[in-house]
Amino acid sequence: MISDSVKNFIDKYKLKEPFIVAFSGGYDSMCLLDVLNRLGYQTVAVHLNHNWRGKESDSEEENCKNYAKKHNIPFYSEILPKNIEQTETAAREARYEFFERCAVKFDSNVVFTAHNYDDNAETVLYRIIKGTGTLGLQGIKENRGVFYRPLLSVKRLDIEQYCKENGLKPNCDSSNENVKYKRNLIRKKIIPLLEEINPSVKKALNSLADIAKSDAELLENFAKENINYRIRNLLIENNLDYDRKKIEEIKFFIENNIDSKSGKKMSLSSEAWLFVNQDGFKIIKKQAKNNTQIIIKKEGKYLFDNYIFTIKKCLNVPKSFPKDAEFKAYINIDKIDFTLRYRKNGDIIHPFGCSGTQKIKKYLNEKKIPNHEKDKIPMLCNGEEVLWVAGYGISDKIKVINKPTHIIELRGNNEQY
Repeated sequence: MISDSVKNFIDKYKLKEPFIVAFSGGYDSMCLLDVLNRLGYQTVAVHLNHNWRGKESDSEEENCKNYAKKHNIPFYSEILPKNIEQTETAAREARYEFFERCAVKFDSNVVFTAHNYDDNAETVLYRIIKGTGTLGLQGIKENRGVFYRPLLSVKRLDIEQYCKENGLKPNCDSSNENVKYKRNLIRKKIIPLLEEINPSVKKALNSLADIAKSDAELLENFAKENINYRIRNLLIENNLDYDRKKIEEIKFFIENNIDSKSGKKMSLSSEAWLFVNQDGFKIIKKQAKNNTQIIIKKEGKYLFDNYIFTIKKCLNVPKSFPKDAEFKAYINIDKIDFTLRYRKNGDIIHPFGCSGTQKIKKYLNEKKIPNHEKDKIPMLCNGEEVLWVAGYGISDKIKVINKPTHIIELRGNNEQY
C-alpha cells in the first residue's frame, strides 16, 4: 500500500513535523498529500502558480486551495513573476527556490516532492541520452538537503488508482501533453517505443539506478579503506598533478599528522594545500574574503549566505542551556541592533567569564580553529565587537544573569539539522 510506503519512508529518515508538501494538485502530489493527511501528519500544502496558462493555471491553484480547505490543511501559494523565462530549467529553479522559502516561513526541515517510480526511470533515461557517468545513473535521490521523495518506489498506475478509489480530483496540466518539453517527449514518445523492445523498460531503468547506487557505495567504502586511492581521487577532483612519488609523500605527511588537534598543512600548489588533523584530511584552496553581511533590527528569521538566522523572545526560563556547538544560545539584551557577518580586521570580543576583551584572532586561536576555517564562521556583532561566534561561544556582555530575553539560533539553509 502507498500509505505503508510513505510511513516507512518517514520512519526510515526519522523525519519531524511539520512537513511541507510541494502541491501542484496533479495526481502525484494530491495522492501524497492525501496519504499524509490520512496518516495524521501535520502538513502545509504549498503551490506555485507558474502563470503560464492563464485561466487554467488559476483554476489549478483554486482546485488546490479547495482541496486543502476541505481537509483542514494549511495552504500557501504564490504566483511566478511574468519575467521568468518559460523553460523547464527556469521553472524548476523557481519552484525549488519557492519551496526553500516556504520551509523557512513555516519552520520546517522537510519538503516532500511527489516524484515517483516512473519519474525515476524517465530521469535515468534522460541522463543516458544526454551523457552521464555512474553518478547520474543513480537517478533521483531520495533525499537532498530539506527535500525528500517518499513516492520513488510507487508506480504511476498505483497513484492513479489511489486517486480514483478515494474520489480525488487532481489537476490535469495540459502542458504535460506538449512534447516540445524534453521530459514529455521521453514520457509520451520514447518510453512507449522502448516498451516495444522491453515491456519492462521502466523496471530495467530503475534496476540500473539501484545497481549504480550499490556500486557507488562499494567504491566509497573501498576508498575509505584504501588511503592511496583516496589521495589519488582527491587530487583528481581538485585538478592537481600527481605521480606515485607525490602520493607517497602525501601519505607520509598524513600518517605523521593525523593525531594533530589544531591541524597541519602541506603545500600542493600555489593555490592549494593539504590540511590534516584528527578528523581526517582534505584539500583547502585560497579563497576571496566573504563580505556578506545583514542588519538585524527586530525578531524574526533572516537568510544569511547559506544559513538561516533566528532571533526570538524567550518566554520561559530554560531548564538547561545549549552547548556552544549546537549553534544556539540564550542571551540577555536591551535592544536588537546587530550585524551578522564574518570576521574583520580589528574585531574584538569579551569572552564569556573573562574580565576583559581580546582580539578575535586570539580568541579563535585559543579555540584551536584552523586558519582556513576562521573566515567561514558567522558572527553576531555590534560594530567591531563580536557578541556571538556561532558554534563556539558568546560574549560576556550578553550573558544571562537571571532570565534570558532572547534565543538566537543558526542552521544550514539546505541541510537537515
